[in-house]
Amino acid sequence: MELLSFGDKGWGDELALAACMTLAVASCAFLLGTVFGCFGALAKLSGLRALEIAADAYTTVVRGIPELLVIYLLFFGGSGALMFVASMFGHTGYIGVNAFMTGVAAIGFVNGAYSTEAIRGAVLAVPKGQIEAAKAYGMPPWTLFRRILAPQVLRFALPSLGNVWQLCLKETALISVTGLVEIMRQATIGAGSTKKPFTFYACAAVLYLLLTTLSGIGFGRAERWAERGVRRS
Repeated sequence: MELLSFGDKGWGDELALAACMTLAVASCAFLLGTVFGCFGALAKLSGLRALEIAADAYTTVVRGIPELLVIYLLFFGGSGALMFVASMFGHTGYIGVNAFMTGVAAIGFVNGAYSTEAIRGAVLAVPKGQIEAAKAYGMPPWTLFRRILAPQVLRFALPSLGNVWQLCLKETALISVTGLVEIMRQATIGAGSTKKPFTFYACAAVLYLLLTTLSGIGFGRAERWAERGVRRS
């Protein structure tokens, strides 16, 4: 247990900081993915053929390729794009992209495809009669959205978005390839330095399990909050 203790002789401090980094990346990626999901769902429900095709292409392509490939494309492709632009101004050196931003962008972009379907399904689950009744009553569009559409979309989408959040947490392990020190990267460093891979990878598994379990409890409470006032049959 001395290996996992806090202080100069243990790796507890480093693993705790790595867990915080994992949470930071996952949180930012989840928020970014939700924004992508809102725009994607809006495009699919817009009734405009061009937007529907673009949104369908986005969800189909992104969900059909490995997440690690997206990370590589953004990490190395981003560096290549920056160096190409810099070369136009006479710069010839290597320009790297920020590992944190790359991880957030890649995971957010991927999970945005899943959020798109979750939000679209939630919108379609809202009874049309309620929307028609609000319009017949003369309710302004913003009031209709705030008082009828948004609360019910949130209620229907939360279970699926909870799954997306869990994916975000676990997919942060993939960004270790960029050099960002999150849980998986720190476990690899510790395993290589101490020659005790089982100890560090088992600790990483416990940390991921702890984060996902607490997240499940949190989303469960959020779902119960969203269900308040709903009549049970």
